[in-house]
Amino acid sequence: MKTLRNFAEIVEGLRSAGIKRRVAVVCPRDKATMDAIERASNEGFAEAEMIDNENLQTAAETAVTMAQEGKVDMIMKGLIPSEILLKAILRFNGGLLPEGGMLTHTACAHFAQYHKLLFYTDAAVIPVPTHEQRVQQVRYMANLCHAMGIEEPRISLIHCSEEVDDRHFPYTVGYREIVEMARQGEFGRCVVDGPLDLKTSCSAESLKVKGIASPIAGEADALIFPDIESGNVFHKTITLFNDAKLASLLQGPRVPVVLTSRADAPETKYYSLAVAAALGAEKS
Repeated sequence: MKTLRNFAEIVEGLRSAGIKRRVAVVCPRDKATMDAIERASNEGFAEAEMIDNENLQTAAETAVTMAQEGKVDMIMKGLIPSEILLKAILRFNGGLLPEGGMLTHTACAHFAQYHKLLFYTDAAVIPVPTHEQRVQQVRYMANLCHAMGIEEPRISLIHCSEEVDDRHFPYTVGYREIVEMARQGEFGRCVVDGPLDLKTSCSAESLKVKGIASPIAGEADALIFPDIESGNVFHKTITLFNDAKLASLLQGPRVPVVLTSRADAPETKYYSLAVAAALGAEKS
C-alpha cells in the first residue's frame, strides 16, 4: 500500500479502493457537521445515518446500539457534548470497548513546516496516562500508521529532554520498557524511541546539533505526549500559529469514532471522517 502523505491522498485512496463507510452521526444540528458529511458522501466514502433526539443521551445510546448490531461502521460526534457520547461508548449496554481496550484521542496534522502527516496522542481524553495506557497508545498508533500505508512508522515518546529522569519525571523510566517492547515486535513493524523532545523527534538537524543517535532520525511519524496538557497545547498551537490542517478521532472502540470539537471547521470534520474511514478499512 502506498504511504499516504496528506489528506488528499487519504481521500483518493478511499475512493480508489471503493470504500464506503456507514456513519452514525449523533445530533447533526450544526452546519459544519452537515457540510462535512455532505462532502464525504459526495466523495463516496461515507453514507450517513442521522441520529437525533431531544434527549442527547438517547441519541448517543442509539448510535452505540447501531454499532453494536453492525449497522454502522463509524460514529461521528455532532452537536453533543463529548462527555455524553463518551459515557455511552464506555457504558451503554456493555459499551463498545473490547476486553482490555481503552479510549484515547488521536489526531493527525498536515502543515507546511513538515513534509508528511504527523500523528499524535492524547490531546483530549486521558489526563495522565499510566504506563499500561501508554503502551496501548503506542499499539493503537502503530495500527493507525499502518492503515495510512506507513510500513514502519517511527513513533517518538515525547519529553522535555532526551534523558530519563526517574526523580522528576518517573514516567520516562517506562519509556525504556516501551522501546524494548517495540524491538521485540510487540507493536508489529515499527520503530519506537524516547525520551525525545519535539525538535529531535522531527528535525534531523536538531539531532545532529545535540549529538544524539536515534532510530527516529528526526523523521517521526507519530508523537506520544506524556499528558493531556502537553498534547492539548501542541494541538491548539499548530492550528493557531501554523494553520495546520487537522483530523481527530477516538481509538479503542470497536468502530472508529470521529471526535472533533463542536467549534471545529467543516474541513477538520471532513478530514476526520476520511482518517476514520481509512482506519476502518484496515479492520474490515
